[in-house]
Amino acid sequence: MKILYLETSSKNCSVAISDDEKLLCLCEEVSENYKQSESLHTYVEWALEGAGLTMKDIGAVSLGKGPGSYTGLRIGAASAKGFCYGLKVPLIAVNSLESMTEPFLGKNYDYIVPLIDARRMEVYTAVYDGGTGKELSPTEAKILDETSFEEFKDKKVIFVGDGAKKAKEILNLPDADFKDDVYPSAQYLIKRTMEKIDQKEFEDIAYFEPFYLKDFHGVKKKKSSDSI
Repeated sequence: MKILYLETSSKNCSVAISDDEKLLCLCEEVSENYKQSESLHTYVEWALEGAGLTMKDIGAVSLGKGPGSYTGLRIGAASAKGFCYGLKVPLIAVNSLESMTEPFLGKNYDYIVPLIDARRMEVYTAVYDGGTGKELSPTEAKILDETSFEEFKDKKVIFVGDGAKKAKEILNLPDADFKDDVYPSAQYLIKRTMEKIDQKEFEDIAYFEPFYLKDFHGVKKKKSSDSI
């Protein structure tokens, strides 16, 4: 089965295509300006061209469902649902934090802790087993302080994601590893997507919503009378 993968939850706008578990093409770019709205469909076209396929060849769509950027997730979800409706193919959704652990599994870490930067000292995070990738603590929004993750002081742990930079500055974990140039990538959705397809864990396209984790807090516009 040819599968289209979309990951738009972070600064990395990422599109991949696989033939079952074999990665055929990956198009992605990390941008401080969150370019999903202008780049996503171009990357889909490029990925299809790189894989030598057309949209009609796609048998399923997989989405990194978050948590992460509210706007990015909305764009990714709307596109994924549109593709699924148009092609009449199933939708699979994978936790974006879970996909971030993929490159670090089996690297002799006891724990892998993804950290997606949120506001101020807040991060979106979860804890995964470094060998199996099993989720050990659920996804949450966490305010970092000096005592955060102190239960890992004597363990081999790596913190990955753009939230790792501020974590390194405040956490009292001198033996931990921190890698802050890691973003959710469509290529790391493949393994979990194949598992979900085997188990027939498909989303209800009509009612699917991304994993926002928190409500959106936009900038409140001033009323005209406020400026008088």
